[in-house]
Amino acid sequence: MSVPEVSEAIPLARPVLGEREEQRVLEVLRSGRLSLGPLLGEFEREFAPRVGAAHASAVSSGTAGLHLALRAVGVKDGDDVVTTPFSFVASANVAVYERARPVFADIDPVTLNLDPDAAAAAVTDRTTALLPVHVFGYPADVAAFEKLGLPIVEDACEALGAVDADGIPVGGRGHPAVFAFYANKQLTTGEGGMLTTADAAMKERIDSERNQGRAPNMDWLDHDRLGFNYRLSDLACALGLAQLERLDDMLAARARVAAAYREALSEIEGLELPCPDVAQARRGWFVYVVQLPSGFDRDDVVRALAERGIPSKPYFPAVHLMSFYRERFGHREGEFPVCEDVAARSIALPFFPQMTESQVERVAESVRDVVGR
Repeated sequence: MSVPEVSEAIPLARPVLGEREEQRVLEVLRSGRLSLGPLLGEFEREFAPRVGAAHASAVSSGTAGLHLALRAVGVKDGDDVVTTPFSFVASANVAVYERARPVFADIDPVTLNLDPDAAAAAVTDRTTALLPVHVFGYPADVAAFEKLGLPIVEDACEALGAVDADGIPVGGRGHPAVFAFYANKQLTTGEGGMLTTADAAMKERIDSERNQGRAPNMDWLDHDRLGFNYRLSDLACALGLAQLERLDDMLAARARVAAAYREALSEIEGLELPCPDVAQARRGWFVYVVQLPSGFDRDDVVRALAERGIPSKPYFPAVHLMSFYRERFGHREGEFPVCEDVAARSIALPFFPQMTESQVERVAESVRDVVGR
């Protein structure tokens, strides 16, 4: 097959940044209050109602937020945390930070989220918490996990703007939920995250532990608990506040691009597209990930698309098959067949709010050329 001449490359992701973001960041620079300033609280107060949460605590990353959340619900040395093997590795790593063991359970083949029945089967008397991930922004079945009667930490790092099957915004059920603001997320602060909760005492603990365990009165001479440097700077909060102002438009633009992809890719035989919303559930679009037809070599497809100026990326590898988890916990192929099949066939295509119809069609044409023929 001949390779067509490559035109200007389309990026895999691109943040939406403009004059308002620049203005807010410059205000902080000119103020001289670069961290622990007034914008931290302002960002938290503006963010919480967007997801229906009572409280929010800004942190340096989604990973930091997940770590603090697991500590806050009581996870400790020797405990088990049931979670998904189909995720970014941080959702498993945070259990290991506390010398707990991430116990994986297989995923639902349609939603790609942690399967509630598989999770229930993995629970033992050592299980201290459940950590479902809202994978690729599609809401996990948290209501089903609630029936197990264990503390829940929601990894919502990919799911800002999502609504669950009960019509509740992800982050609004009261469990600690963690959002992330890396540059390819629905909202970006460069690096950063937000932990939401219904529990005022939990927020007080999180706010202390993110700041080296400093006492609630901010007396830096009194650190009354173990803490970490998980603060989010006022520079990052300024960026986040500006992004919140345009969040609805950015979410709508992502949904528009996703709809264009579905139309353009729907006729490629064997190509599996992201599952559609069902009932009241609504995805908060983060990435656009497709599963290749069986029999295709994913790495070959990634290379062939790159030759046509189309970046793509395996998304996600199976966590339990990563070297660290094989060596530390003895995992092997065949443990979680649905996850392993999905991980072997999934690739992320270029996806960002400013994508044009012609860019979507160019990506789709390349996918049809590589996969469909």
